[in-house]
Amino acid sequence: MGKFNFNQEDFKKVRDEAERLYQTLNSVYCPYLKEKVLFNAKGLRHLKFKSDQQARAQKDQYPRLKLLYLAPQVLSKSHTLQGIWRTRRFEPHKTSGEWKYIMKDLIFYEFIAVLENVRIKVIVKEVFGGERYFWSVIPYWSIDKLGSKRILYAGDPDSD
Repeated sequence: MGKFNFNQEDFKKVRDEAERLYQTLNSVYCPYLKEKVLFNAKGLRHLKFKSDQQARAQKDQYPRLKLLYLAPQVLSKSHTLQGIWRTRRFEPHKTSGEWKYIMKDLIFYEFIAVLENVRIKVIVKEVFGGERYFWSVIPYWSIDKLGSKRILYAGDPDSD
């Protein structure tokens, strides 16, 4: 078994360590973007939830949380961008004390690196006109349990 395969017994420990680490992260300078990337609550929440009301399965959270410590290193060493994805989505926005969903332009920046023999993708999100912040860390591959074939993550970086 690979070192990032889901282990129910270790899940709580990995989650707690990742949350403690995330609290210590404020921002990291990214050479490619030529500015700091924030580590705000939205990024940690995205590692645990696919959407506002849909939690990720623990076996999906586990490798992301376990790899979180590599995300600042990837961003601080990245001088090239491997992908960019532009889209329009409804984003939560608080106005007059109420949360509303407003259509916004979004940009997702994808940085891929191999660190400690692990290939990962780090996603940075920008709501047009706002700050850039850490959005996700994705193990770049997984093994299909039925066919024992490698599955590469590709497609929608907003939900990956």
